[in-house]
Amino acid sequence: MDKLLVFFGQDPVVSLEAGKYAIWLIPSLFPSAILESMVPYLQTQSLILPMLLCSIITLSFHIPLCWALVFKSGLGTKGAALSISLSYWVDVIALGIYLKYSPACEKSRAAFSRDVFLSVGEFFHFTLPSAGMVCLEWWSFELLVLLSGLLPNPELESSVLSIRLTTTSLHSLILHSIGAAVSTRVSIELGAGNSQAAQLSVCTVMVLAVAEAITVSAVLFCCRSILGYAYSGEKEVMDYVREMTPLLCLSIVMDSLTAILSGIARGSGWQHIGAYDNFGAYYLVGIPLAIVLGFFSKSKRRGDLGRNSDRNHTASHFAYFYNMS
Repeated sequence: MDKLLVFFGQDPVVSLEAGKYAIWLIPSLFPSAILESMVPYLQTQSLILPMLLCSIITLSFHIPLCWALVFKSGLGTKGAALSISLSYWVDVIALGIYLKYSPACEKSRAAFSRDVFLSVGEFFHFTLPSAGMVCLEWWSFELLVLLSGLLPNPELESSVLSIRLTTTSLHSLILHSIGAAVSTRVSIELGAGNSQAAQLSVCTVMVLAVAEAITVSAVLFCCRSILGYAYSGEKEVMDYVREMTPLLCLSIVMDSLTAILSGIARGSGWQHIGAYDNFGAYYLVGIPLAIVLGFFSKSKRRGDLGRNSDRNHTASHFAYFYNMS
């Protein structure tokens, strides 16, 4: 893995650590896949509290485990990856016990049978475009991290961009939760033939998303001078983070709209539209713009502005498709 990163021009030291982390993260794919199947099953039945309690249990287990594996066992970044895998399994086991023995799942619980294979084709009809929509978005972020490694002083550039992506990822957890809620509500209402109720749900969530985006952006902008302390003690990194915070605030506004509109697309069965739109927005507009601004313009630190541009493009297209409905 590290040789592949070096081949693409990344710093050898950073590539070595990233390769170790990626390899040790592979075991987490299996519990993650199981967990992603359990969550929608519970969401469609409005069984949110069990997931919350299981997440609290997992978090209480993960924090001391991660600390022990990273700092006490000597594994370092490998220990961080291993702790993620073990924590995923804890969450899967806890939810599995609930699904097995809870009376709330008694009517919807089904045993494994051959009939499962008969619906695989219909399942892939929706999952492949949905996976494409999500993967195209997140792969573009990882591509930005790789591109930052080609800039002068790659350690600083990669560190600051990783800080920004970490901040937006933490914020996106709130948005994806809201997006999952509106996706479930829209799909239920449309399935019942109640399009007006679906539109009301969309309008309500959009107001909530805008209010949340304004609040979070305002807080981050006011705290831009101390935001870097949450990630690093180096003055150069903190100064860079402070300079990039206004762009981060703009990105958060676009994040809020995109996450909600993506949830609407999933609930409406428009995953294929989302996949096409993400490809055009991120790879035909956002990434090329980031390359131009990052490598060829005088203001190289504004190269990540391309990410904001493609988010705006994505949001506008989802809004267009919603109005067409």
